[in-house]
Amino acid sequence: MTIAAIIEQKLLAAFNPIYLEVNNESFMHNVPEGSESHFKVVIVSDKFDGQRLIGRHRQVNAALAEELENHIHALAMHTYTSEQWQTMNNGEIPKSPNCMGGGK
Repeated sequence: MTIAAIIEQKLLAAFNPIYLEVNNESFMHNVPEGSESHFKVVIVSDKFDGQRLIGRHRQVNAALAEELENHIHALAMHTYTSEQWQTMNNGEIPKSPNCMGGGK
């Protein structure tokens, strides 16, 4: 099973999301072809209701603790409540920045 599939499986189980997108962005970085080390996650869940952003991120980090410790180098998280998701400007997800090459 790929790391992306494991991430998806764990987030589905932990958050029962209304919307979930897991993007492997490793190709945007200076890593070997086929790597699974840099990800962007967009998750919309009612479990985020009443929580500040830091709390949401902590929950995602907890759900993916093993992968973060052993496989994932970078994880961009975009966490939304269903209300936030419905009022977003055309569902625009922030784009990931270009890689700066580590340490730049």
